[in-house]
Amino acid sequence: MLKQITVISGKGGTGKTTLTAAFASLATNALIADCDVDAADLHLILHPESTSKLDFYGMEVASININKCSACGICRERCRFGAISKDLFIDEHACEGCGVCALICPEDAIIMKEHKAGEIYRSITRFGPLAHARLGIGEETGGKLVSMVRKNASEMAAMDDIDLIVIDGPPGTGCSVIASISGVDLVFIVTEPSISGVHDLERVLEVAAHFGIRMVVCINKYNVNEEKTALIEEYCKSKGVEVVGKLPLSEIPTKAMLESKTVIEYDDGVFSGTIRDMWHKIMTCIH
Repeated sequence: MLKQITVISGKGGTGKTTLTAAFASLATNALIADCDVDAADLHLILHPESTSKLDFYGMEVASININKCSACGICRERCRFGAISKDLFIDEHACEGCGVCALICPEDAIIMKEHKAGEIYRSITRFGPLAHARLGIGEETGGKLVSMVRKNASEMAAMDDIDLIVIDGPPGTGCSVIASISGVDLVFIVTEPSISGVHDLERVLEVAAHFGIRMVVCINKYNVNEEKTALIEEYCKSKGVEVVGKLPLSEIPTKAMLESKTVIEYDDGVFSGTIRDMWHKIMTCIH
């Protein structure tokens, strides 16, 4: 039976992608999905070779047919997003696709058209298949793109008889996060002992709990502030969430990244040993 794990964090920079890449190197018969589509960077470590690419179309945007337009300006007056200029040019980056301009245009000169918002890839890495995507600059349809990446990943897993999908989710608590954790078997949350780290951990735990998804926590850079680390451990205990591991502040992830390696490939000491122990606990949780 196919199992799915999503690695998320309440804020960026906690080490989420570093740990996802490490898990990719430890997993067997697994597929990796990079669902951090707003800032996808797993490819920097995994160096995928693309086998297919599809254009991704997000929300529709308005387009004016100048030959039919009478320049009445009603569309510009009604646009709440300031996407239509005085010379009746529509800025596709400002248009929110609401369709009001097309609805009220007396000349039927405005239509809603598809707008390319990114690309979706199927690739091969040294650790197996990778489903990933790239969202265009300024695009706001990340949640929809994440859902499509996950659908792509499930199709790839079915074709190759894969029984595990490891998902690198986005940080935060928005639509993209919800799309990346929906229906998974376990959410692996990476946090750090800082004021913002503790605050954002509380928020992301609430989101995962709302959807009834099992959670475990990893505290990265725990020795930077051991008082905050103790606070996180106590908070997780009060919520019935297991802290499966703590990683110290280390130069290993940076050095591994500079060599385009996972920390498991780069280090065979205590640091990678802790990650191996966490991976064993994760596998125990989902089986």
